[in-house]
Amino acid sequence: MNLVSRMISPAAFVLAAISLLAAAPAQAQSADTSFFVTSNGIGNGGNLGGLAGADNQCQTLAQAAGAGGKTWRAYLSTQAADGKPAVNARDRIGNGPWKNSKGAVVAKDVAELHGSNGLTKQTALSEKGDVINGRGDTPNRHDVLTGSQPDGTAFAAGEDRTCKNWTSSTQGAALVGHIDRVGLRDDDASKSWNSSHPSRGPDGGCSQNDLKSTGGDGLMYCFAVN
Repeated sequence: MNLVSRMISPAAFVLAAISLLAAAPAQAQSADTSFFVTSNGIGNGGNLGGLAGADNQCQTLAQAAGAGGKTWRAYLSTQAADGKPAVNARDRIGNGPWKNSKGAVVAKDVAELHGSNGLTKQTALSEKGDVINGRGDTPNRHDVLTGSQPDGTAFAAGEDRTCKNWTSSTQGAALVGHIDRVGLRDDDASKSWNSSHPSRGPDGGCSQNDLKSTGGDGLMYCFAVN
């Protein structure tokens, strides 16, 4: 028995060492990530706990993926309300460049992000490096919350496009973009990554059921600001 133990132990050690070495490159790659789509939503529809809650979700998922050494922000706008000014998503996410978990640059700066960026279904990866289900997949999860106009700015006060500034799952609607840049029509809105259409559904637009009914899951874009 002692002889067998002595023979097995070195082998087990070698296997463990090989496993650690194999895992190291993936961890290093994750640490270089500066953009991802959340692999899952918070689960409470458009109620994200405000911008702070959304940012925390980005930070938490980044931490779990090995990229928590950066400050992460959700790409979300808010509208002017209750004496507070609007917040533009484009102003929250740093200066770029931003890379996905595979090292591909999706945009070198804010101007390119809102112009000819490299976001597609194949590059808008989750923090785990996975492709998000798009139109034609089951279930379709291509709607991503932004509350933003195409240039990354907030909508004017009035018609709600942010589910009460990301605090409600029962009132308002959320403007969403398409991760895969595919929609029902061949127009700019359907192909927009950040400003395609308002959420809608049997409950009005902001419940988790509403988000799922039109091809979403409460997902968000997350960007590293440093």
